[in-house]
Amino acid sequence: MTFTFDPSWWLWLVFLFDITVRIAAVIIVPRNRRPTAAMAWLLAIYFIPLVGVFLFLLIGNPRLPRKRRRMQRRINDYIRETSAHLDFGTLRPHAPEWFTSLVTMNRRLGAMPLAGDNTAHLIPGYQDSLDEMAAAIREAKEYVHVEFYILQTDAATDNFFRAMEEVAARGVSVRVLLDHWANRGKPYYKKTLKRLTDMGAQWHLMLPVQPLKGKYQRPDLRNHRKLLVVDGSVAFMGSQNVTDSTYNLKKNIKRGLHWVDLMTRLDGPVVASVNAVFLSDWYSETDEILTDEIDLFEVKAGPGELDCQVVPSGPGFEVENNLRLFAGLLYSAQRRISIVSPYFIPDEALLLAITTACHRGLEVELFVSEEGDQAMVYHAQRSYYEMLLRAGVKIWMYKRPYILHTKCFTIDDEVAVIGSSNMDMRSFGLNMEISLLVRGEEFVTEMREVEDIYRSLSRELTLEEWLKQPLRSTVLDNLARLTSALQ
Repeated sequence: MTFTFDPSWWLWLVFLFDITVRIAAVIIVPRNRRPTAAMAWLLAIYFIPLVGVFLFLLIGNPRLPRKRRRMQRRINDYIRETSAHLDFGTLRPHAPEWFTSLVTMNRRLGAMPLAGDNTAHLIPGYQDSLDEMAAAIREAKEYVHVEFYILQTDAATDNFFRAMEEVAARGVSVRVLLDHWANRGKPYYKKTLKRLTDMGAQWHLMLPVQPLKGKYQRPDLRNHRKLLVVDGSVAFMGSQNVTDSTYNLKKNIKRGLHWVDLMTRLDGPVVASVNAVFLSDWYSETDEILTDEIDLFEVKAGPGELDCQVVPSGPGFEVENNLRLFAGLLYSAQRRISIVSPYFIPDEALLLAITTACHRGLEVELFVSEEGDQAMVYHAQRSYYEMLLRAGVKIWMYKRPYILHTKCFTIDDEVAVIGSSNMDMRSFGLNMEISLLVRGEEFVTEMREVEDIYRSLSRELTLEEWLKQPLRSTVLDNLARLTSALQ
């Protein structure tokens, strides 16, 4: 008997499999997903089926595991109920109705209460902020809470680590959280963990991707927050990681790149809100509820008069808290908007809000870096420049070899936001972030002074210059823009 191989059967099987995948993708992919993101995934699956399906199975779910989402809801409910009727200081009078409504929205979506009687002081110097945090740590009597996306022991951060070692030796509880994926494989990773262990700090990795230990979620989800709390009386937050300004990476050192950041020191009732974010992340990683030993809302009035609200966001929340806050502020502005964002890849809503502000006659400016450290993000960001310039946005490019990493923006003369959140789709949907909403002319004035410094170190990008970009750059920018929607 002679066996004859008929290749048509294999062709039919491949054809049926291909049709099945395409039909299933149309049903599964768009559900509860932005149309742009759904279309990008469908294009990837249709044009490169094997790669597209693999990537979708690997990173197609932008949510945290169900257990972690339950934990996030549980701690959110606890904070909301516990703080509902507490006195968080005296608020400034005559708040605009739009500001009050935004505060209400933030609260409903998981933010902390609006707190009065606060002081906020900006620290624009990179090493200055590390040293000021170290000085605050040395004043600790009860506990130090450290949570940073990247945490490395090196020459620049040695004073910070020595401060933790000194207070730990006095019996002060030192608790540390650092993002797993952002730190693993980086310079000094093992040395950092050993130093934390040797000093007696309680440390844990945030969002660990360790499947052999039963810990796994989408591998590109990150806890991008940067914060420090000492004794519940002083806090720091902003854009800066605890590492050298080169991030100790050979490629950065070779290119001469240095990061420029902005941190703020907080005193007053709002410190309890920053601490609540740390405690919720600690609970998510350890199952340990520290509120039994720490009186979270034993708030202390500060010497200032700023109204502050802490807005946490990320895949543990039902909606994109930071995006809604940013869009609401942009539509509420009446005269001026200044945005500083190293990675600026807006979704349709944010882009519409910014261009609409220009058409309403507002002065709108955007600070970005002339140099890029991440090729895909750099090119995706550039794809928006022409539309922004044509709408009337002034784009200031911070001169190389510096990476302007600050994340903040101001509207008019009274309201500002500072924190860890970029204005890009990763920060809106995939990263756990923390933002601080501030109302107070004195803080905005201080922020404007920093913006003036950034402007003096930048050059303005004009539409005429931009239209001279070579075709190859335009092609790269547009391709990167398409991939940015894969969430």
